[in-house]
Amino acid sequence: MSGENIKEFCGVFGIYNHPQAAYVTQLGLFALQHRGEEAAGICTSDGNDLYIYKSMGLVGDALPTERLANLKGHIAIGHTRYSTTGSSKLINAQPYRVDYSRGQVAVAHNGNLVNAQLLRSELEAYGSIFGSTMDSEIFVHLIAKPSYRNCEEAVVESVKRVEGAYSLVILNETQLIGVRDPYGFRPLCFGKLGESYVLASESCAFDLIEAEYIRDVEPGEVIVIDEKGVRSHFPFGESKRRKAQCIFEHVYFSRPDSLVFGDTVGLVREKMGMNLAKEHPANADLVIPVPDSGNFAAMGFSKASGISLGHGFTRNHYIGRTFINPVQEARSFKVKIKINPIRKVVEGKRIVVVDDSIVRGNTAKSRVSLLRRAGAREVHMRISCPPHISPCYYGIDFPSKEELLACNKSMEEIKKFLDVDSLGYLSLEGMLAATSKGPHEFCTACFTGNYPTEIPDGGDKFKLEKKRKR
Repeated sequence: MSGENIKEFCGVFGIYNHPQAAYVTQLGLFALQHRGEEAAGICTSDGNDLYIYKSMGLVGDALPTERLANLKGHIAIGHTRYSTTGSSKLINAQPYRVDYSRGQVAVAHNGNLVNAQLLRSELEAYGSIFGSTMDSEIFVHLIAKPSYRNCEEAVVESVKRVEGAYSLVILNETQLIGVRDPYGFRPLCFGKLGESYVLASESCAFDLIEAEYIRDVEPGEVIVIDEKGVRSHFPFGESKRRKAQCIFEHVYFSRPDSLVFGDTVGLVREKMGMNLAKEHPANADLVIPVPDSGNFAAMGFSKASGISLGHGFTRNHYIGRTFINPVQEARSFKVKIKINPIRKVVEGKRIVVVDDSIVRGNTAKSRVSLLRRAGAREVHMRISCPPHISPCYYGIDFPSKEELLACNKSMEEIKKFLDVDSLGYLSLEGMLAATSKGPHEFCTACFTGNYPTEIPDGGDKFKLEKKRKR
């Protein structure tokens, strides 16, 4: 799917009781860079005040080490952002910090609220003034309402008002708080580093800082860390909603070395590839992945099919997802700039190309064209998830139905559009069977159109921005 401009959500990180909290948070964000490349930020607390710095760009550019010396304190949260609601501007970078009647609070959010417009209109009607166009700021205004005794109570009560996907790290002067929505859409894990406690979107951040993974934050859990220790609240009580964990975390978004929803991501992808080979075999000489997202599925396809695995593409790792073509004439070179076939590997061969997904299809079509020009005799496309037929409202920037290839074309029409000799998508059952969990624990709305929540606001990521302009 690389190159189709489908973006990750965000990465969040938090640490409590570490003398170099800002530096450790920077490392954690490096490990979560794949979840967002637009902006990054860190907010720290020394027990009395909150200090913040954020900027546009990749972590290494947005958070230069020399800036971290000004971020004092032993508690920190960090965020690496892709804008799922609100445009890519510095005012929308996170963490988002405010001063209010009980002190200071900062929030970093991974996910997307489906009732954001309703809540914001209500808050503005009662006098709240918003400084950004992102739905994440809504949490700050709910927490800051004067009716609560303290931040902990405010968080526990506020999350009952929001609907949708949210994994949060929240910082005040003395506490680090983690929150996961009751459906568990987005991952959030809890660990320990010596005498410090850590929260992160993915366990790969723990590996980098050599922290111990303890467990996932439970869906619907509010975990509070302060000088008294660690304690949990469950605002939604015993009537837990069904889990709706995002299966696309396994298909594409999470790093293969992360433990997500109880499974190692790379191994799930390998199993998806094995299931794909059983469902859609091919007579071919070589299996090649679309790097890097197709690597593990291609390995699984090769193992199950007995067809040799090769590397038919080379990828330019120095071109990020934010690459912008300066002139119209340059757009035809975008795919070649990022990925290029190795002629001597593919020439004269029947090739199975394994990728994680096809969304709009233009990039996949361009790759097939590159392989044809490099001399591939046959090109068989295999996709390690089902066709996308519906947009996502929970934090993935999938386009509208009008832009989704599989929503508007039959399999035969897609095959003709891509110019492939055969085409096979993994079934919904085959995808879900690659995990160790029951199929009822995952959100598959982008493949089925069956959403676990109502969608009152529609899917426009700029809805709050447009509201402000009216």
